[in-house]
Amino acid sequence: MKARILLVEDDQNVGAVTKKRLEEAGYDVVHSTDGQMAWEQFQLRTFDICLLDVVMPKKDGFTLAEQIRRKNDFIPILFLTSKAMDEDKIKGFKTGADDYITKPFSMQELLLRIEVFLKRTKSAVNNATEKRTQYNIGNLTFDYNDLILREKNGEVSSTLTQKEADLLKYLCDNANKTLKREEILFHVWGKDDYFLGRSMDVFITKLRKHFRTDPTVKLETLHGVGFRFNVPGQL
Repeated sequence: MKARILLVEDDQNVGAVTKKRLEEAGYDVVHSTDGQMAWEQFQLRTFDICLLDVVMPKKDGFTLAEQIRRKNDFIPILFLTSKAMDEDKIKGFKTGADDYITKPFSMQELLLRIEVFLKRTKSAVNNATEKRTQYNIGNLTFDYNDLILREKNGEVSSTLTQKEADLLKYLCDNANKTLKREEILFHVWGKDDYFLGRSMDVFITKLRKHFRTDPTVKLETLHGVGFRFNVPGQL
């Protein structure tokens, strides 16, 4: 699966060129031209790394970085800026940034830095994902260990089977990403074959019923490809 990048750059030309080069390198890029638009995008989708300009309309990069960091401890934040003052760098690191790259920058250097951060973060996230057992899914809370979906008031909404819980955990760990059928089968069932595929379809239907009262949560079928578990914000 392609890593998804949130690129926040108010200069349309710089943003368009950077987006094109990153896409040519194999990344999925969402380009926002101001801090508020970027924050809205961040709450709607799952990203793997954020590239933020500092001086932007509506919301500056420092404020945006603080908001992102409060929602996600792991995602790398890299500032793309013409500011090279030490106090700006210190402020950026205090708001949660991982690194700076000063404009004008080499695309080769940017790509190398992105690759390093993605590898480092993937390892940390994988370790955290294995240990994670609770998720906020729209109006419900999913407790993997107890096989339970709860309402916000703490009341039990549904009790899951172990396989339903295994499938839902994998979908939660990969929320808002396109997942191929064979990928899900290998991770949840251990292999890919026709009969297991039919079984997975039954479990997908069961999971949909648990979220039918919440229009913000959708387990989408991508015909000929697989599924995408669309959940607002960060789980």
